[in-house]
This record gives sequence, structure tokens and C-alpha cells, in this order.
Amino acid sequence: MPTPRRPFLLVAVFALLGAASLPAADFPALQPLLAVPDRVVLHDDYTTPKPLAKGVYQPRQGTRWGIADGVLRGLPSSAEFQAKKKDHQGYEPRISIPACPQEFAIQFDVRFIGGQPTAIVPFVEFGHHMARVTWAGGGANLNAAAGAVQLATAPDFKIESGRWYRALAEIKGEEFVIQFAGGPTLYGKHASFAGPKDGFGLAGPMGGTVELDNVAVWSVKPEVQADWEKTRAAFPAPSVVAPKPAAAKKKAK
Repeated sequence: MPTPRRPFLLVAVFALLGAASLPAADFPALQPLLAVPDRVVLHDDYTTPKPLAKGVYQPRQGTRWGIADGVLRGLPSSAEFQAKKKDHQGYEPRISIPACPQEFAIQFDVRFIGGQPTAIVPFVEFGHHMARVTWAGGGANLNAAAGAVQLATAPDFKIESGRWYRALAEIKGEEFVIQFAGGPTLYGKHASFAGPKDGFGLAGPMGGTVELDNVAVWSVKPEVQADWEKTRAAFPAPSVVAPKPAAAKKKAK
């Protein structure tokens, strides 16, 4: 029988992390909709500079990441690295957190600074090429199967350079839901979501900077939230459609 919904430990965890590293935005509280959080797997407010733990963080494509000014900051790869590569040159900062369980909930603050958006970046993803939220065309899109299908969209949710955004995402079985504080909630269901995953990842705009803060990851219990069926019924039915041609022609990276 599902566990009754109750105040979530997000509040307690972020109280422990401290207010000092919170971005300026006063985010409304986010509560899980689908999963019942179990164990805290990771939480960090990046207050103390330290080397990134191997096995927890994995910078990708030679991009440069480090803790500075109370955030985890990512920069594109160096010009020297780019000159040596024929592909995956690291033109945009990319990182993954492979330490996430196969089913998990994650809350994080992110902002994208400068650079140039493309048909692929920026994005946040949950399982490599599985559940990916992109902003191709300006608005937010939830894609699955390496971008081959689009499950949900929020055309009015456009990200601004330098602005902090907070999100709470949950992936369980074939279902995925992500809430943006003060913004939309995107829900989708796809068989690929249930496959083996390699955690959380993100990429910034081409030539730009990414900053990540207040990351918390939870494993989840076998049951779902007691009112999940009612919550899910209120979402638009997932529409499995091909993405826009401009994005579909691009090879997923």
C-alpha cells in the first residue's frame, strides 16, 4: 500500500546545506509527485572548494569543471583540446553524475550563462539520451529515445542567460516527471526510461558557462506517491511525436 504523502525531507536537507549558497531567487517549495524518496545518496552546496569525487562526477568531452564561488562551474574544453578532436570537441560544458541510482529523484539549481543555444544544447538529462529536457526552438521539450520522440512541451518556458532555475525530477519505471519552480511540470512515459541508466547529466550552450548548485539525489522506494494516479490524470496525455525537423536532423551527442 502506498506510503501516505507527507512533508518531504527536501526542506530538512537544504536546511542542512545552509542558506548561504542559495541563489538570489526565492524559489517556491517543490514536493515529489511520483516517487517516494528513500535514502539521501548525494547532497552538496559547493561551499567548500575541493576536487570532484571520481565516480560521483564525470566531466565530459574534455570540458573543464571545478568548485568556485559557492557553485560547481563548467566551462568548454580548451582550444588545444578542441584542435586535437574530430568530434566531441567539448564546445559546450558537459557533466554527468553517474552516482545516481537506477530510479531516483534529484533536486538541483542551474543557470546557463552566455554562449549560443543550438538544436541540441542546453539540456538536462536523466539517463544518457533517455529523458532529456531541451530548449530547442526556445521553449522546453521533454524528449526520449535519443531525441527521436517528443513526449511533452512547454513552449512558453524560455530560459534566460544568467538566471537561476530550480528543478525537481523523478524517474521511476517507464515514467518521468520534472517540475521547475515557478514554471511548468513536464511528464512523459516511455519504455526506454526503464532501461539501465547512468545518472543525471547536463550541457550548457555552445561557448557558454554552466553553474550548478544545491544538488540533492535520493533513491526511491518501490511504491509511488499515494495520490500519483490523480496527479498523473491531470497532466496532458503524453504525445509521442517526432521532434521538429531541425532537431531531428542533428545527430544526438
